[in-house]
Amino acid sequence: MAPFNSLSRRGRGGSCLTNEINAARVLTSDQLTRYSRNILIQEIGPIGQKKLLASRVLVIGLGGLGSPAALYLAAAGVGTIGLADGDQVELSNLQRQILHVTPNIGRPKVDSARRAVLALNPEIKVRVFGERVTAANILGLIQDYDFVLDGTDSFAAKFLINDACVSQGKPFCHAGVIRFQGQLTTYSPGRPCYRCLFEELPAPGGAPTCGQEGIVGAVAGVTGGLQALEAIKYLTNAGTVLSGSLLTINGLTMEFRKVKFPQNPACSACGAGSTGFNPSLYSNSSAASQGCR
Repeated sequence: MAPFNSLSRRGRGGSCLTNEINAARVLTSDQLTRYSRNILIQEIGPIGQKKLLASRVLVIGLGGLGSPAALYLAAAGVGTIGLADGDQVELSNLQRQILHVTPNIGRPKVDSARRAVLALNPEIKVRVFGERVTAANILGLIQDYDFVLDGTDSFAAKFLINDACVSQGKPFCHAGVIRFQGQLTTYSPGRPCYRCLFEELPAPGGAPTCGQEGIVGAVAGVTGGLQALEAIKYLTNAGTVLSGSLLTINGLTMEFRKVKFPQNPACSACGAGSTGFNPSLYSNSSAASQGCR
């Protein structure tokens, strides 16, 4: 890795970090140091860093996916992070859920996660929601956030999050993991959603979970880290997010594949005939307690 003082800001007239620091008048000295590696990146810079500091991201599910995502969001300087999960820390979680540590077994995950996130970056704001996310409360929960991360391990929860976010025009990143495999896609308003890819909820017991078939912790780490990356790109308008594309990860073969999918005109969530979010359709769905168990 190149030394910090040797990295130049190529593509911007040869300007160096000193010029970027001069432009970032509202960033404190500590912020310029803490986020210096972000500021060095042409696609982020001081303006992008200010955007991150002003942004609010909600992480639903503080398990194998939500753990790395929340930590990387905090490290990047996302100004407000919401943490939603209704579970307590269990011994079996520690194989992959890196927000949590052994002394916190039995404690609410939101409390354990809040401590970890603030230990990493004490200057950000952390809001916690220690109840199950349901159809009755999800709209109120997501309304104050700029981006949502789905770190749950339940198809019912994933459809609930998708439908609520689509109805409110709220961008979010879906991810799922099992064994050595991971997948993710990002919904942007006006683009294809999760239901365009997976129309209906599988029959009960029709799809395995990582609680049944296992998950390699590092696969959850990679996938959750990519969710954080999608949020950072969206919030800073850097690069291209996975709107209308599904990224699949095969950890056994180290193959990454991106498959495009179209918007479904008949989609019940984002199609022309959508009637909006109907809480009565999700009476048995909950999300916060489904964090990649």
